[in-house]
Amino acid sequence: MSERLSFHTASPEAVKAMLALSAYVADCGIERSLAELVKIRASQINGCANCLHMHTADARKAGESEARIYLLTAWRESLLYTPRERAALAWTEALTKLSETNAPDEDYAALAAHFSPKEQVDLTLIINVINSWNRLAVGFRTVHPNDRRAAAKAAA
Repeated sequence: MSERLSFHTASPEAVKAMLALSAYVADCGIERSLAELVKIRASQINGCANCLHMHTADARKAGESEARIYLLTAWRESLLYTPRERAALAWTEALTKLSETNAPDEDYAALAAHFSPKEQVDLTLIINVINSWNRLAVGFRTVHPNDRRAAAKAAA
């Protein structure tokens, strides 16, 4: 795989706006570990290696265990996630797969049971932001950091 273009270089103003929204959601009050789980789950669905690399590392820094990171694709079958986390992960999947799910009422009901109205909006923005980053990285074939290092080593 080769990078199609560097979206950072091609449109720095757009990236600046995305970074501003990313900065807001980073400090919006949603627990950092939960935000990272949401980012990982959306990135798994979207197949974004670059974002998976970044957010699994960030999740570890936020105190997430290897088991919870590894089992995230099967969160529905695992007892390792709290009801609040389950509501957030269901909402993440519903919004990431919006054309398939239409954001079902049962997922919203779970969200509303565990998150205040402000938190619902902020969590939805976290999901929107990671989906936007995923679409930029996957669409323009952003090269995963380990792939860059392997390519540099092979060329040496």
